[in-house]
Formats: sequence, structure tokens, C-alpha cells
Amino acid sequence: MAPSDLPPPQDESLRPSHPTAPREHESGNEHQVHVIGLMVGTALMFIGFLNVFLSISGGFEINVVPFLIYFAGLAIWANAAIETPIFRYGAMAIAIALALGLVQYGEVLFWHKQILFWVTIIIVMYFMFVEPKKPAP
Repeated sequence: MAPSDLPPPQDESLRPSHPTAPREHESGNEHQVHVIGLMVGTALMFIGFLNVFLSISGGFEINVVPFLIYFAGLAIWANAAIETPIFRYGAMAIAIALALGLVQYGEVLFWHKQILFWVTIIIVMYFMFVEPKKPAP
């Protein structure tokens, strides 16, 4: 008896599940833009953080440009990485507001550098130990 001659199963759970179509927001082009946003955002955050870290350890003054680079990277990264819109746009708005506040203030104090340093360390530690979501079978 060939498999095509078998009667169809009566129970729905016995039918083979067909793979679902890819979600709209994960189509080919948008997935590439998502990855590019993650890479560019992370790179800009790293460049800005490196300048701040070296100024803390070296004891020299910096201007607001490394902070602007860092917050621009944070906004780009948040746009690509955070899925929930309220958190995504909230993180982007906070990053932009902090960058504009530093531009208005015009100078970087030591405690500004310390806050950026420790917040970045906390963010990195969080993402090191959080379990990634696994797709449901």
C-alpha cells in the first residue's frame, strides 16, 4: 500500500504541520536593515564608550562629541534591537534628549563620564546573562 493510498488522519494533531510563511517584519530586506542597525549602533556605542573610558582612566578632558556618538549609536541600536514599540521609541527619545541636553550644557563633567561608564557596564552585563528567546515549535 502506497502512502498516498492511506486515509487522511482524523485527529488534527496527527497532521504534519506546515511551516508558516515568514513574518512581514522579517522579510529579506528588513532583516538586513535590522542587522545593519545592530552593527552600526553597536559600533558607534563602542567608539563613544571607548573615548569616555580612556578619558576616565587617563584623566584627561573630553568634549561632548564622544557622548553624541554614543547616544547616536544607542538610538540606532534601540531602533534595530528592541521589539516593543513603546520601549523602542522610549529608549530612542531618552538617548536623543540626553544628547541634546549635553549639547545645551556644553561641557562634560567627571560624573557624566562615570554615569555613562556604569550604565554601559550594566547594559552589557544584562545582555550577557539574559537568555535569548527561542521560537516556539
